[in-house]
Amino acid sequence: MKFSYWENKTWLSNIDFVIVGSGIVGLNCALELRLKHPKSKIVVLEKGLLPYGASTRNAGFACFGSLTEILSDLDSHSTLEVYELIKKRVSGLKRLRNLLGDKQIKYKQLGGNEIFLENDTDKLHHSLAKINEINELMEPLFNDKVFKLSRNTFNFKNTLDDIIFNKFEGQIDTGEMMDSLLNKAFKSNIKVINNVSVENYEDIGSSVQVCTDQFSLSCNKLFIATNGFSEAIIKQKVVPARAQALITKPIKNLSAIGTFHLEQGYYYFRNIDDRILLGGGRNLDFQAENTSEFGITGSIQSKLEQLLTDVILPETNFEIDQRWSGIMGIGNKKTTITKQLSNNVYCGVRLGGMGVAIGTDIGAELANLI
Repeated sequence: MKFSYWENKTWLSNIDFVIVGSGIVGLNCALELRLKHPKSKIVVLEKGLLPYGASTRNAGFACFGSLTEILSDLDSHSTLEVYELIKKRVSGLKRLRNLLGDKQIKYKQLGGNEIFLENDTDKLHHSLAKINEINELMEPLFNDKVFKLSRNTFNFKNTLDDIIFNKFEGQIDTGEMMDSLLNKAFKSNIKVINNVSVENYEDIGSSVQVCTDQFSLSCNKLFIATNGFSEAIIKQKVVPARAQALITKPIKNLSAIGTFHLEQGYYYFRNIDDRILLGGGRNLDFQAENTSEFGITGSIQSKLEQLLTDVILPETNFEIDQRWSGIMGIGNKKTTITKQLSNNVYCGVRLGGMGVAIGTDIGAELANLI
């Protein structure tokens, strides 16, 4: 495609910084660069019509891990590593809220609830045996006990009467969050070009040549913030992980208010606009769901509907309104990859399904690598 003089001059030349990906990490990287370099020319390249991946497709949990998820992490990470993971999530959520404002992202601290199915008695007892240990680990971050035993008052069926409650957990409106970030970027004279897929790049020392499916351009510094899609561009171990979700039509007198975790966080649901948003099910077929292809599968969607019918909304008439999927980036560790790849190229990827919690901080860290 041949561009006009005006198009080249305004959007595609004399670029200081190019960021690949207009999700939470990419836009926060761009905003931090603007603060550090107020006169620079910043361009964000986005492969989707809207931010691609998980930033606009997540469930909107402002969370830092359920008790069983934290206990599971301790099986593969040191205590210090787990503490630092939680600390980063808490810090990132605080930064996100301060940056955009609770009103703008519709933040509500309604609390998080971990529920257990009837056959999960042993898992509940194991969690309760460790609850004091985890509370002690997290107390420096909250100056309070985070998890406590509570009663299930949500009219769920086929679940245990005991739940584990976390008063510090909240929820946001994912769409409003991303819209606020984009508006902030536009007001900061950050140019976002959509429907452009970066295919490769070459760091030639004095600059970086970036090749897309539509054009090529040159910039001084390149930042990769494509999370689950990053392996196609950079040689880093990031496994794409698809997460499927659905949402009901509005339900009268909805009693499930807050955020909810089930089966070590492999299933999660919340209230939003008098609806239930339910996601998860990767554990049914990890191999098939470790994909960068969007899509929904019958087996997982059937399981989600079964949970609605048998557990979450028993004896309630409901209809499914929408189904969708998002792509996360994971690895054998839950630590992110935020590093310099070459003289002028940097990446902030592998957010491990915690993009809402840590994306704001990772974006700023990425910008501060230079």
